[in-house]
Amino acid sequence: MRAKIVPVSLVIMVLLTASAWAGQAKTNCGCGLGTILWGDRADGSILSQSMQVSTNGILGNQTFGITSGTLGCEQPTNIGSDDQLFAYIRDNIDGLAQDMAYGEGEHLDTLAELMTVPAEERTLFAGKLQAAFGDIFITGTEDPGLVLERIRIIGG
Repeated sequence: MRAKIVPVSLVIMVLLTASAWAGQAKTNCGCGLGTILWGDRADGSILSQSMQVSTNGILGNQTFGITSGTLGCEQPTNIGSDDQLFAYIRDNIDGLAQDMAYGEGEHLDTLAELMTVPAEERTLFAGKLQAAFGDIFITGTEDPGLVLERIRIIGG
């Protein structure tokens, strides 16, 4: 008799837990073919989410959806720009620091171009970075990610 009570108790606990989380579960699956196929029928239960996630996982389509802007996914506006900016700053941090200190230069022009600063605003951009040089390069040993973060905050 005891052997039957434990499995039945576990099933009841799982069902009660699933129903308690059903309301918050509707947005857990993101975009992808699974969400398109099962999303309209989704009641927010663990079963419907499992169907959505399993379909997305088996077909591996969320990355495609995100990069192509299909399957209910939104395409990012700046694909790879953070990676490009980070790599540029990492590879040119010394020259970029010099140009920022002067308020002009090739490294600063390239940075503005990578950040898609309009041509008519580049002088203002360079001036902002020059004025905030001490806030960007505080210790002189900042890693490129921190420099990029500070540039974005200051340079807009």
